[in-house]
Amino acid sequence: MLTHLSIHNFTLVKSLELEIQPGMTAVTGETGAGKSVLLEAIGLTLGDRADADRIRAGEQRADISAQFDVSQRPAVQQWLNDNDLSVDNEYADKECLVRRIITQEGRSRAYINGQPVTASQLKALGSQLIDLHSQHAHQGLLRKETHVTLLDEFGQHTALAHSVAKTWATWKDLNSKCKIIDQTQAENQERLTLLEEQLHELELLNLQENELEALEEEQKRLTTIESTLHSSYQLANLCAGEDHSISGALHNALHILSNIPYKDTHLSEAESLLLNAQIQVQEAHQEIERHINFCDLSPERLDFVEERLSTIYECARKHRVQPHQLDQLTQELAQEATQLRDSDVNLESLTKKTQLCYEELTLQASKLSKKREAAQKHLSKSVNQLLKEMNMMNAQFEITLNHQDTPGKEGLEEIEFLVSTNPGAAARPLAKVASGGELSRISLAIQVVTANAVQVPTIIFDEVDVGIGGATAHVVGHLLRRLGDRTQVLCVTHLGQVAAKAHHHLRVSKHQVRQSTTSTLESLQGDTKVTEIARMLSGNETEQSLAHAREMLELAEYQSRPN
Repeated sequence: MLTHLSIHNFTLVKSLELEIQPGMTAVTGETGAGKSVLLEAIGLTLGDRADADRIRAGEQRADISAQFDVSQRPAVQQWLNDNDLSVDNEYADKECLVRRIITQEGRSRAYINGQPVTASQLKALGSQLIDLHSQHAHQGLLRKETHVTLLDEFGQHTALAHSVAKTWATWKDLNSKCKIIDQTQAENQERLTLLEEQLHELELLNLQENELEALEEEQKRLTTIESTLHSSYQLANLCAGEDHSISGALHNALHILSNIPYKDTHLSEAESLLLNAQIQVQEAHQEIERHINFCDLSPERLDFVEERLSTIYECARKHRVQPHQLDQLTQELAQEATQLRDSDVNLESLTKKTQLCYEELTLQASKLSKKREAAQKHLSKSVNQLLKEMNMMNAQFEITLNHQDTPGKEGLEEIEFLVSTNPGAAARPLAKVASGGELSRISLAIQVVTANAVQVPTIIFDEVDVGIGGATAHVVGHLLRRLGDRTQVLCVTHLGQVAAKAHHHLRVSKHQVRQSTTSTLESLQGDTKVTEIARMLSGNETEQSLAHAREMLELAEYQSRPN
């Protein structure tokens, strides 16, 4: 529960240190005194939007801290541990300190147990610590989505409702994917047929690795083989022919050198070079002869090579690629065809997964429906009982569960709150039936009943008793005090009958000193409490109003005593 609130330089508050007690605490004060400041400050510490204009005039920043006792809240302790925000001392499982700072630049900083956190983390923690019912809550009751939330919170099956919503979202996504794949199946089949035809053509071509380069090289050789052979005969005759051959010339030169009786080093070197030249010419002639012997003039082979190359080039043109890219194209087409064939298998697998998800959704939604049916009866009965206590004897509150054939995000039913305020009249939606005063009482009854079911340590009511007075106000005060016996309740109220029922009483006052206006908050006891309730009852402090105030306080104390 909330144990301490520290407010500095926030709106009209200069500095405030407030201890907040268990039970029901009434917050009162004249109109405009700043009663809402307390709730705004609490809201900011729990993630509400921070505006620089909420900083007290003339100050640079606002600083708000809220201390909570979480010793009886294991879920909160677990959340702090999971987010590494627990305090490392003897109070680790007992206290939680939340702080929010707002600067003139419009920036804000948030801390939990001294560690910086995001606004979303504040909200996640705040939802487990405080439940706020504002004076405009009855406006939310006019919307169906609010009805779903309230019924699920009352039945304490919000976790199952969230699970249904999550499973529905998963099923919707899977179902959409199935439809998309199914719609493209015809297109995929046409594409697969084309791919298979192209692959068949490429398979018939059967282009081997490096075959294209080899054929192109062979074509060059075959187209020049006749002229090459003619030149080879000429070369052979030149090397070793009968007339004027190189071999003959070298032979004559060596014969002349051999007849010289004395040869110096130069002639000896020349003789050696000519001998080497004679050997090399003989070897060259042998190679030329081998070429001539193995040279095959085959027009048939040339025709085959040119026809094979023509087939390869034509196939490449047809597929709009270079001839050397045909092998890569074959691999790409085969991969795409495999993927398209697998799409049938993927669709089958995805369809099965979608069906299993839908079955799980239906199962969860059915469980949720049963819980809602039980909660529906209990909530209707409890609200109708409070309506009678609040002098709405003819009112009849109903909750309709309009079942659907298929589950949606919120389950298998649409939920709506209906009410009848006149005997014999059919129940109709709240917005079409209830007057302002009636709607306020109906709203309060629903909020009080649902608040009893909400598992948070602190519940705040912000002037939810607007439009209520007289004997009904006494009942409302009694209900809130009874709620305060179970959990901590803060109630901003303008009704003396409600304030008189509170265990504790805080009064907000506004004071003007020179050019500065300040709101202060003080705890009322004894005569000061009597005086404040008297003011709330009659607008001034008369003997009659004071006596009435004392009487109400005594009655509240008497009614709260255990039997």
